Amino acid sequence: MIERLRKQIPAEEFDYQTLLDGLKGYSRPRDKITDMLRKKMLIRVKKGIYVFGETYARGPFSREVLANMLYGPSYLSLDYALHYYALIPERVEAVTSVACGRSRRFSTPVGLFVYRMIPMEAFQIGMDQVELERGRSFLMATPEKALADKLWDDRGTGIRTQKEMRSYLLDHLRIDPEGLRKLDPDRLAAIALRYHSRKIERLAEVLRHLARSPIGEAP
Repeated sequence: MIERLRKQIPAEEFDYQTLLDGLKGYSRPRDKITDMLRKKMLIRVKKGIYVFGETYARGPFSREVLANMLYGPSYLSLDYALHYYALIPERVEAVTSVACGRSRRFSTPVGLFVYRMIPMEAFQIGMDQVELERGRSFLMATPEKALADKLWDDRGTGIRTQKEMRSYLLDHLRIDPEGLRKLDPDRLAAIALRYHSRKIERLAEVLRHLARSPIGEAP
């Protein structure tokens, strides 16, 4: 049965309807699902979302793909995306995303998934589709959007000057200056308009100054 199911479902991450479709022809598919869960052929990540058990997996599942599936509409951002782009040095355990629905967190058998609510107007800008093998993909914030989302989500940071912004970026987030030089200030300015955020405008100003500074000069 599991071999047939594997042929029907090429991805490692799938939903309940896909699972039912793969079990067509069985008289009691829900009982089959219960049995496969008990035998760890399948792992229920959250109600309606599954991955294959370790013995039956063709390859590693993608926590990024699962993050998009677990709660939506959403896309990866904040600390997880900043680490993904090698902008911050710390390893991030939780998979963090932004969503236009209310903030949520899910502790699952495959890790912690955190979703932070942002305004719809800001949600609609600054995302990319990342392609994986076998036709899989996930949505993730661009580097500029991930940093803007992080700044907006850190609401306790009373940043009023460019000096305070530089300290936030270099001392608090520990972003390497050369990583900041690769970001596009114009993209950040467009994101700031969607957020109606003076803080994110100030971030764009700091990046413009950094882009004009000679390499090696202190930002």
